Amino acid sequence: MNRINEPFAFDSTIDWEPAGEGIRRKVLTYNAEVMMVRVAFQAGAVGTPHAHPHIQCSLVEAGVFDVTIAGRTERLKQGDSFLVPPNAVHGAVSIEAGVLLDVFTPMREDFV
Repeated sequence: MNRINEPFAFDSTIDWEPAGEGIRRKVLTYNAEVMMVRVAFQAGAVGTPHAHPHIQCSLVEAGVFDVTIAGRTERLKQGDSFLVPPNAVHGAVSIEAGVLLDVFTPMREDFV
């Protein structure tokens, strides 16, 4: 279901989508300028290094992740966050099962 410009998103009504081996996501609220996405990782799952033209801000909702941005790796836990500049190669490895809350600007058209 297309929820662009909807002011509310209810977690219980949004289905998980596969997003890689051991990774699934829910696209939450969004419009043309911004998008929020919840991404759940099983322990050991790898978010393959990639780049995109969007700015990405992410919050570790749960778990522990090794996050690499432009060659720098840091271990992040619940409450920590990171910022990915446009076109920077980045990826994450889930050390413990966990959840990231990602925000993109502009929205990720490839996610809808």
